[in-house]
Amino acid sequence: MRAMLESDEAQRVMVTAHSVADAARAAILPYFRQPGLEAENKLNSGFDPVTVADCAAEQAMRAVLAQQRPEDTVVGEEYGTQAGTSGLSWVLDPIDGTRGFMSGTPTWGVLVAVSDANGPLFGVIDQPYIGERFWGGLGQSGMTGPQGARDLAVRGTRGLDQAVLFTTFPEVGTAAEGAAFQEVARHVRLTRYGMDCYAYAMLAAGQIDLVIEAGLSNYDIHAPIAVIEAAGGIVTDWQGGPAHQGGRVIAAAGEEQHRAALEILSRVPLD
Repeated sequence: MRAMLESDEAQRVMVTAHSVADAARAAILPYFRQPGLEAENKLNSGFDPVTVADCAAEQAMRAVLAQQRPEDTVVGEEYGTQAGTSGLSWVLDPIDGTRGFMSGTPTWGVLVAVSDANGPLFGVIDQPYIGERFWGGLGQSGMTGPQGARDLAVRGTRGLDQAVLFTTFPEVGTAAEGAAFQEVARHVRLTRYGMDCYAYAMLAAGQIDLVIEAGLSNYDIHAPIAVIEAAGGIVTDWQGGPAHQGGRVIAAAGEEQHRAALEILSRVPLD
């Protein structure tokens, strides 16, 4: 069973998580929608962009952690892993949705999670341009934004034919993974694309029912898992197991949507 943090330690962790998100927000916003922003491609085949904003944000996030949590491990998309000794790990994605960031759409976000060996304990999904922040874990969940502050709660269970489904890329990974996604999409009420981490925030906020993706890394999903589970939702892999290592992920607002989609997705052979 997972060990719970003492209340004082949990409070310190949450304060640090918000400070890390604040630092990323301040580092990123000067670059957003600015002319001349260039991106480097991290892949030899395909397109996986990184910008100076990604790098500046992760450096700012790591600087906060070096000051406030020097004993913890840090895992970041751009600068890898820095080992710690505490048993806690900070899992960081400075800009989840760099393609959206480059395109000027406000659907990218900053992901901050603190995790132990069993998975995420607390997470933050922050959208700096809109000024929305979603958080959850360690007995808390909530959001702030232009309309004020409120608690987070998923929509609850409902039939697949009433569900709203999001994903980032229409291809959804391999041909087999994409075909499975399309089979789920054939049964739902509405399917939308291109939301990156903002889709998970909308699920936690009670706006949608399902997010289905494949090919994720741990830094893509740790924060969404913590936020969604704190809001009452479900996040698993396509076999119904833990999802914090990434790969194929389904997030659901209720058991009925999750069970119905999983029945289709679980037919895809394991790699």
